[in-house]
Amino acid sequence: MVGYLRVSTSDQAESGAGLAAQREAIEHECRRRGWELVTIYEDTASGKSMNGRPQLRAALAELAAGNADVLMSSKLDRLSRSAVDFGQLLERARREGWMVVVLDLGVDTSTPAGELVAGVMVQVAQFERRRIGERTADALRQKAKAGVKLGRPRKVRPEDEVYVVGRRAQGASMREIADELTERGPAPGGGRWGVSEIQRILGRNPLHRKSA
Repeated sequence: MVGYLRVSTSDQAESGAGLAAQREAIEHECRRRGWELVTIYEDTASGKSMNGRPQLRAALAELAAGNADVLMSSKLDRLSRSAVDFGQLLERARREGWMVVVLDLGVDTSTPAGELVAGVMVQVAQFERRRIGERTADALRQKAKAGVKLGRPRKVRPEDEVYVVGRRAQGASMREIADELTERGPAPGGGRWGVSEIQRILGRNPLHRKSA
């Protein structure tokens, strides 16, 4: 397995107290279970998002490559403070075939009970993503009714614009959105939708820029 530690500030990283406690908890649990600890990754970064954390990306790459089977964190807030982000992490683990263990919360996808807890959290995250998408779509419709222009004149249909912004708010990748739109119909110039067109829609949309 691989461990993951995080502190919020450089001062905390320099003192080492927070990291030491997290490390000790992970190492103790590995010894208790008889699991091999491959390495521990450490980030000094905010917990508001999983973005901007190079060591977490490195840990996920290790898992995706099959060099480890478990990602362990001592506390949920060290890994994520967002239900949506954590739900996406659990979904990625299921898709790629590795497990997640969070000691303080009882999330442990290597056991039936822990997998049940993880499943509930994924459902909560999916619900929150849908709510975000609905709120974004409602706001766009209200602005359109009020006569607010959503960017420069374009050939993209308003309903496709709403769909792109809403799906992005739900956490979908630009490639996923492009593929989904292609199933709905051709791009403005004909043929398949591309990532570049999705980028242009998001870049000129004021609601997306505000949320980003």
